[in-house]
Amino acid sequence: MPINSFKEDEISVDAGKTKTLLRLFSYLLAYKKEVIFVLVIMAYCVGVNLVNPLIIEAAIDKYISAGNYPGLFRLILFALILNFSMVMFIKLRMRIMNRVCNSILVTIRQELYTHIQTLDFHFFDSRPTGKILSRIIGDINSLKEVLGNSVTTLIPDFITICAVVVIMVIKNPVLTAASLCSLPIMGACMWFIQVFSHKRWQVFRKKSANLNAFLHEDLSGMRIIHSFTAEQETMNTFQRLVEEHRLSFNSAVRLMDAMGSAIDLCWGIGCVALYYTGIVIIGVSKVSVGTLIAFGSYINMFWRPIMNLSNFYNQLITNIAAAERIFEILDTPSEITDEKAVKELPTIDGSVTFENVTFAYSDAPDINVLENVSFHIAPGETIALVGPTGAGKTTIVNLISRFYNATSGRVLVDNYDVQTVTLESLRSQMGIMTQDNFLFTGTVKENIRYGKLDATDEEIVAAAKAVNAHDFIMNLEKGYDTILSERGGGLSVGQKQLLAFARTFVSMPRILILDEATSSIDTKTELLVQEGIQALLKGRTSFVIAHRLSTIQKADRIFVIDQGGILESGSAKELLAKKGAYYHLYMAQFGAEI
Repeated sequence: MPINSFKEDEISVDAGKTKTLLRLFSYLLAYKKEVIFVLVIMAYCVGVNLVNPLIIEAAIDKYISAGNYPGLFRLILFALILNFSMVMFIKLRMRIMNRVCNSILVTIRQELYTHIQTLDFHFFDSRPTGKILSRIIGDINSLKEVLGNSVTTLIPDFITICAVVVIMVIKNPVLTAASLCSLPIMGACMWFIQVFSHKRWQVFRKKSANLNAFLHEDLSGMRIIHSFTAEQETMNTFQRLVEEHRLSFNSAVRLMDAMGSAIDLCWGIGCVALYYTGIVIIGVSKVSVGTLIAFGSYINMFWRPIMNLSNFYNQLITNIAAAERIFEILDTPSEITDEKAVKELPTIDGSVTFENVTFAYSDAPDINVLENVSFHIAPGETIALVGPTGAGKTTIVNLISRFYNATSGRVLVDNYDVQTVTLESLRSQMGIMTQDNFLFTGTVKENIRYGKLDATDEEIVAAAKAVNAHDFIMNLEKGYDTILSERGGGLSVGQKQLLAFARTFVSMPRILILDEATSSIDTKTELLVQEGIQALLKGRTSFVIAHRLSTIQKADRIFVIDQGGILESGSAKELLAKKGAYYHLYMAQFGAEI
């Protein structure tokens, strides 16, 4: 059962804003040439913006006041050329940065997906699929504006602010001081918002993940919802989660919007102080009209970048929580990885040995599912594992496939410790068939080929015939080219299971694991598939987990698993003669028939 569901928020991991941002911006280093070119463009645009007020000042004080209209015309033409070229460069800059940002998002998403594929089962058991999807899709998409604006807003606007202040101070220090008198108020507002806004956006991201998790679970279980007429209950849950999502967003965005109001207030105070100082205190006789208009333009040029930077700052506060969630998964180590100095497992004969193996799940380390289990399986043997639910049957085969590591002891395949060989070379020689047969969207042929990506059409047909799936496939609309919907919608449970058999069989594994593989097949279909199973088992080491004892009567040995170990082992005939645990299981199923 998942440790974290849609009913509860995920635990926030605060890795530090500066560290997170530097890590995020490091992806821009792969596009140095593009970024430098964009910065050159932005430098030109900043220069044009800084020159425009000086052009206005010169037009008023030098040309209009002197009646020099030819000179004014030339100045206007020069200004038009500068500003038109600036507009063209801005469009080019936007196109380049969009391409760079989209490429970075693809890179991050690919890294995240690749890393998730390396994580062990415990990671997926501990959280709903919807919450993982929200990080791969929603959280990554939210980073685009941050990455783009870090180049097109942060650096140019910061340079603009510094340049504006320098020009203003050179022209008139007193007017400069008056224009910027409201900066302390601005600083106090930014500090307040920084303290409280980030936490609110973290809550919003959690509520978004809860909603995604619920939707994924709800849509996946729609058949059950309809079967139990639970539509109203799920609707109520959906409405509650949507309301939590809405309230968390409103709470976060309300504080974020306060930044714009604070800047407008400081901007207004600066303008009033500028004109009051220039007209009343200094006097019109000492400050020209052109200078006042130029200062008015510069104060606008100062506060407009401040507004842009505040919006960028809000984006950082808004989306840094998304970056933290992404990097949290990227930094999550897998418990099951290739150890140092591992080697490729050569083609195996199929012997399997357990040496004093003890295992406990990390969620409950004090409860041993298996304890000091030892056995040896010769190549080609068929071993049936029976016992009550939760006894450890599936745990044994999961340890062989190294989906989990033994807590203590060793698991050997052909005398190779499974922890000393690569996962790929180990699992590529195993065929695993479970009772949960997931079929992908695609053709029947593609689903079977998933067991062996380079399988020929002939091999696919042969595998289907081996499990008696060929006849029903040929009765489908387009045979092997029939397109299946997600999870094989439209097929019966038995047909899905037969396709899963064919997918496993086409890989021709050296070790075969059938975990309740025939539990969903009706008796008639089971009789058809048993011949194919027996043909596949021949010459291969096989582990068959089954509750239906009729399916394992031909096994070379039967292990009765319970109480953390193997209570009994032997052939069906030998175990029945003992009249022990297996005998009682057998009589519970067939006693009434005898």
